[in-house]
Amino acid sequence: MGQSLMKLFFDNSCQKEVKVVMLGLDAAGKTTILYRLHVGEVLSTVPTIGFNVEKVEYKNVAFTVWDVGGQDKLRPLWRQCLSNSDALIYVVDSVDRDRVGVAREEFQAIAKDPLMLNSVVLVLANKQDMKGAMKPPEVGQRLGLYDLKNRTSRVVGACALTGEGLHEGLGWLAATLKDAHAWGSSVRF
Repeated sequence: MGQSLMKLFFDNSCQKEVKVVMLGLDAAGKTTILYRLHVGEVLSTVPTIGFNVEKVEYKNVAFTVWDVGGQDKLRPLWRQCLSNSDALIYVVDSVDRDRVGVAREEFQAIAKDPLMLNSVVLVLANKQDMKGAMKPPEVGQRLGLYDLKNRTSRVVGACALTGEGLHEGLGWLAATLKDAHAWGSSVRF
């Protein structure tokens, strides 16, 4: 086989593009996570009114990440960002036990939305560095993540401020989306 054909079929630099919607309640750390992944450092942020969109490149995958504000007034708008999403990153404030029920309701509504039924789900249990934080398995259980049938999902402990867990989660997401593509699922590349 000629060099050009070998390169065409076996070139690992070929970058895949995916759309990811990042949701979660207000103050969960979505925007801090987005910019930690995008520029590699923590930027000063204010509550997101509307959305932020950034491209994050990791493991030959170009993630176009839609970070949508999580205030209760903005949550009805989440559905408008779901179309054509390959993945959902749901961010949970692992210390906020008072609102974990609300986080569950919102998560379940999004996860069961017809527009998201074929999307891969990554839950980031953020703020693991804080005392009293729920561990990732507890966050997954409280959200009802383990009850979702026929869904590819994972929960990863994270800390937006230090970056801990973020690359683990993004690495899993990249590998899972590549595998889904290789097996011919509905994930688009």
